[in-house]
Amino acid sequence: MSHVVIGTAGHIDHGKTALVKALTGKDTDSLPEEKSRGVTIDIGFAFLGDDATIIDVPGHERFIKNMVTGVSTISYVMLVIAADDGVMPQTREHLDILSLLGVEDGMIVINKIDLVEESWLDMVIEDVKKLTKGTFLGNASILKASAINGDGIKEIKETLIAVIADRKEKVDKGYFRLPVDRSFSVKGFGTVVTGTVVSGSVRKGERVEILPAGIFIMKSPLIFLSAVKAM
Repeated sequence: MSHVVIGTAGHIDHGKTALVKALTGKDTDSLPEEKSRGVTIDIGFAFLGDDATIIDVPGHERFIKNMVTGVSTISYVMLVIAADDGVMPQTREHLDILSLLGVEDGMIVINKIDLVEESWLDMVIEDVKKLTKGTFLGNASILKASAINGDGIKEIKETLIAVIADRKEKVDKGYFRLPVDRSFSVKGFGTVVTGTVVSGSVRKGERVEILPAGIFIMKSPLIFLSAVKAM
């Protein structure tokens, strides 16, 4: 079975991080500033069993670059929309970005249903259907949930498990490709990059090209903290 990379998308404060925590038990907001402000700034990672990684992305327009980085390797998305707000600017923007990046599969989660009445929820769902009509989410499942009190979380998890089980092994393109999520410096090691292997394999001693700079490296061994098959 292939390893599935699932991403979140949606407007700021619509409960993406809370939803990931409800599904996996992990709080993906790890930076002190994220904790103090209650806003996701950088991408975060959580695991759903052994076969799926969930990438949580920021919803604020200021951090759209980080959002694009996060969703560039996903094969399935959860578009999260808060029931009390409904469709908002970053809801539309994230949907456009996902379409441009070629994401083809996903679900829609109406979160925070505990904050609204049923009649309002029905109107929000109609707006969502209008938004996604003609897009890759046009026929996607719309699931209702509250990440805070747990309503609908079981159904979302069951849907994701079914998606994971249905994934087919991707054809290996024959070359190693790892889109870089982020880079940082570690004393004694130098530059460290993180990302998800999307095709191929690499061994110690083989040359790796860094694009778009066109730099070749081969002296440093690659260390995989979580080894999985290319998705």
